[in-house]
Amino acid sequence: MGKLKTLLFAGGTIHDWQGCGDAIEDCLKECDDFDLTRVDDDLSVLEAPHLDPYDLIVFYYTVGEISDAQKNGLLNWVASGKGYAGIHSAADSFRGCPEYRALVGGHFVTHPHFRQYQVSVVDPEHPITKDLVEFMVEDEQYILDWDRRNHVLASALYQGDRMPVAWTKPWGEGRVFYLALGHNPDACRHEMFKVLLQRGALWAGTARGE
Repeated sequence: MGKLKTLLFAGGTIHDWQGCGDAIEDCLKECDDFDLTRVDDDLSVLEAPHLDPYDLIVFYYTVGEISDAQKNGLLNWVASGKGYAGIHSAADSFRGCPEYRALVGGHFVTHPHFRQYQVSVVDPEHPITKDLVEFMVEDEQYILDWDRRNHVLASALYQGDRMPVAWTKPWGEGRVFYLALGHNPDACRHEMFKVLLQRGALWAGTARGE
């Protein structure tokens, strides 16, 4: 199999999407698995047929509004057997679009202050988290309203409850990977962030359905 034709999309408001996009781009370039194209802050790339050349989209975006053409282009493309890897604020994009939230598998509710916390691996047998153990991060923990059908790979405690940090889910014939880490460029350079993103993007982009 050749390299995955991958679109890295970064943009939106609030977060340092330029700096995070640069760190994510560097992370993906460390692997030999991705043939990478980057588009910044131009949602028209989601409209059909612009995504057709790609196997995978890696998505870092915050808030914003998505048109019907953009929404349908993205959702139908993933459902056809493509991959979506959403990072951090991908769960806080297009707040008025329930279909997009359904694609991701959850949405942002709130976050505690930026701090150090422990991430625990829930499924050490999945290809994304295989042989990984708990680790510490300094990041913004996303508290999420999430679909309990998601396959949770890693979690962290918040007020005594487990909150997902990474999950997978199907979307039609496609695959979705979501990683809640990655608030700023330093967080996107954390070694475990890079491992999870590289593995998660590869998983999302290489097979149909789950």
